[in-house]
Amino acid sequence: MSRARSSAGDILPTECRVIEVRVAELRQLFNAIDPSPFRDRDLDPRAEEFIVEWARDFPRDTRLALLVHLERSAGQTDEAPMLGESIHQYFTQRAVDARRRLRELFRRGRISLVIALAFLAASIAVGDAVASFFRGTRFVEVIREGLLIVGWVAMWRPLEVFLYDWWPIRAEARLFDRLSTMPVRIEYKETTTSDAWRDDWPVVSASEPRPSRARGEHQKPFVRRRLMSADNTEHQHTPAEERQIRDAALDQTIEASFPASDPPSSNPNPDDHAAVERQLPKEGQTNPASPDQAKGRQ
Repeated sequence: MSRARSSAGDILPTECRVIEVRVAELRQLFNAIDPSPFRDRDLDPRAEEFIVEWARDFPRDTRLALLVHLERSAGQTDEAPMLGESIHQYFTQRAVDARRRLRELFRRGRISLVIALAFLAASIAVGDAVASFFRGTRFVEVIREGLLIVGWVAMWRPLEVFLYDWWPIRAEARLFDRLSTMPVRIEYKETTTSDAWRDDWPVVSASEPRPSRARGEHQKPFVRRRLMSADNTEHQHTPAEERQIRDAALDQTIEASFPASDPPSSNPNPDDHAAVERQLPKEGQTNPASPDQAKGRQ
């Protein structure tokens, strides 16, 4: 049997920090409900979260790399470059989206700042007008100070935008930039050639059902069946014997379910062929008389 490639893709520099992902199929890395072409397909949310959270654990100035441990043999020669291109394209788009959100945040912040400044000026003007109209009363001073406080409270949202909200989004965009340029390499688990790659991405789209899994569902349903041994084929009972076996097993279960020590009970087993033999007395033995019957005889 011919030897297959053990790895493929970009060369991982020695100074980079490696993010390792283990999957059975490459299609597990992509969102199954996304109908876009493979170069524009979104990553699976769980795969993206795993990669991003691991990348955040590294220092910001380190170079990143992605190593995919694939539990199958190598497929097409271009699957590793296609995987790297898809991952780079996805994180490039995420960086673009992050910067778009940052621009939208600044736009809302500028609008909020104009509204807040106008409200603050109006609050100060109204407070001064009330104070000049009603002079010499402490209640007017309370109203004036209250309007001033309300005006500064209106400045809270634009100040939050320009002081705190923008830098996490910018850091996220920079992280996506690093992920969009990281080397991507695949390490294959199997070293012998097989046809498993024919049912995997990029030969089969990530949104298509898995043929191999569909066949496995028909071959191995999720219903547990009791396997009958070859010895059971020799025991063929008539309907009357089967009914007698069930009644005997039920009597045995009821008797074992309600003793003084209350041991654990068992379900009636219609295939228990020894239940009748345990109920019937052996040859040469008689049923022992119960205590009530012994008293009656005395």
